Amino acid sequence: MFFDSDTREKFPGLSVGIVTVEGIENLERSESLREFGKEIEEKTRSFLTAEGIKEDSIFHAYRDFFWRIGIDPTKIRPASEALTRRILLGRSLPRINTAVDAYNLASVESKIPIAAFDSEKISGELTMRFGHEDEAFFGIGMMDEMKLSGGEVVIADEKRLVAIYPYRDDDKTKVTLETKNVMLISCGVPGIGKEKIIETAKLAGEYVSRFCGGRVGEVELSP
Repeated sequence: MFFDSDTREKFPGLSVGIVTVEGIENLERSESLREFGKEIEEKTRSFLTAEGIKEDSIFHAYRDFFWRIGIDPTKIRPASEALTRRILLGRSLPRINTAVDAYNLASVESKIPIAAFDSEKISGELTMRFGHEDEAFFGIGMMDEMKLSGGEVVIADEKRLVAIYPYRDDDKTKVTLETKNVMLISCGVPGIGKEKIIETAKLAGEYVSRFCGGRVGEVELSP
């Protein structure tokens, strides 16, 4: 992934870990994954509380980054924190498909947001940059297209925006039941060490391969 000079200058601590899993069989449901998810949920409830989230250094780093890019993290939670809060409220994690559910578990375990794309729907090289004012984005779960303010950090391929970083992925490149090759990105922010980002990408690839099959590639760290 290419980082443009503006994002490097303003956020020198940004880094991402990228790993691909090729040849997966993505299913709607998996009983073994559901049982594994229950174990992760119970483990999370055993060592973390809603109050503890406020004091956690990893979650704090993402909330601080959100403030710096103009997103209120008390209204829009970083993905890993949102998943964790859901568990602590006594609710199960959302069931999307086996690939998405698997990397969501890796996000909960690591506390690191993970972006994911159908590799075959990505056009050319990915670039991290600032969004342009009035640039259009249609994310997963959105009812209407949104226009950017220009302060957001985004990931774009050679044709479109594929994510507002590290908040939401594009609907057109999302992982579906037809996906055979998936690209996973562990999303780092200032204050999160690169070793943690590499470790999270490996864990995400491991979990997707464990429940969907496929071949896990080597982790690429950028920048």
